[in-house]
Amino acid sequence: MKKIFVKDIKEKDHISGPFLAAKKETGIGKTGKPYLVIRLMDSTGDIEARIWDDAEGAAKRFDKDDVVAIKGYAVAYQGGIQLNVSDIYALPETDYSIRDFLPSSKRDPDEMMAELDGVISGVEDKHLKALLTSIFKDAEIRGLYKTAPAAKTMHHPYLGGLVEHVLSMCGLAASVAGHYKNGVNKDLLMAGAILHDIGKIYELSYRRSFDYTDEGRLIGHITIGVELMDAHIGKINDFPRQLAVLMKHMILSHHGQLEFGSPKRPKTLEAIILSYLDDMDAKVAAVKALIGNNGKVNDSNWTPYQKLFERYIYKGGWEPVPEDLNRGGEKGNPDEKPGKDPKGGNTPEGPLPLFK
Repeated sequence: MKKIFVKDIKEKDHISGPFLAAKKETGIGKTGKPYLVIRLMDSTGDIEARIWDDAEGAAKRFDKDDVVAIKGYAVAYQGGIQLNVSDIYALPETDYSIRDFLPSSKRDPDEMMAELDGVISGVEDKHLKALLTSIFKDAEIRGLYKTAPAAKTMHHPYLGGLVEHVLSMCGLAASVAGHYKNGVNKDLLMAGAILHDIGKIYELSYRRSFDYTDEGRLIGHITIGVELMDAHIGKINDFPRQLAVLMKHMILSHHGQLEFGSPKRPKTLEAIILSYLDDMDAKVAAVKALIGNNGKVNDSNWTPYQKLFERYIYKGGWEPVPEDLNRGGEKGNPDEKPGKDPKGGNTPEGPLPLFK
């Protein structure tokens, strides 16, 4: 039975237990000596690990996506925690359940799908309701949609993350449509929220560690999603061509910018709203996870420097901090601007790209 979890690992902890080896790569040190880079994973998160001694021998004892037993020591590294592993070997599949090593939504997946069914039943446009019903009556699509993460790492990166992200966006879409009332086609916006990321059910692999499928790397979830939707549109009699074009545009443009992976920028009101809601929900989820995960790293009111955001993130809340703790060069204080970021470049407060 697993007793030590990633979320509980602290600096100077001696670690012994099973983890999923989600990444396995070989590096070469300055002296020419090889070492192993591993990402160890369980249901609570993941952590980087290194094997410095006898890396070649250790590499023969396990493969990527094996569940491995390890012994190691936790050290501070670049504002986070890393494991130095001294022993590692693969466990037989009879010794574990793979679900114990994959992060999952805190919400029940069947309850989330029932909530999604309720959203679909509230769509009034008969053509859009027919499209959504056709797609989610497909047993394979429904099963994958219920299970898929929303992303590999950036936001909602856990089983059930896709439908959780979509339900959050549906709530936001309903609020925005209700706020602006006339001019926003609520049914079109809701259908776009439900289908914008549906291609991720085939873009990502998530039976063991999370990664991209060949189809995902070669085509991507935007194209996969448009093709999937188009196939179901073809099954519906007299589906309006203009409505099909508008729905395809919402999927094609939801990343907002060409440089973020969309072949088209949003050019309808509903597509513009969808793009902003997707970006906002992804960022909020990522920041909430970041704040929640960094309590174990330091006692500061600030996270370590975040390369993704190109800034520190404040996690202290609204409560006042005693004056003597708020001065004197607290580690990670944003007033002490670093000359360089961890990569060695400047640290501009530039625009944050979409998390895709």
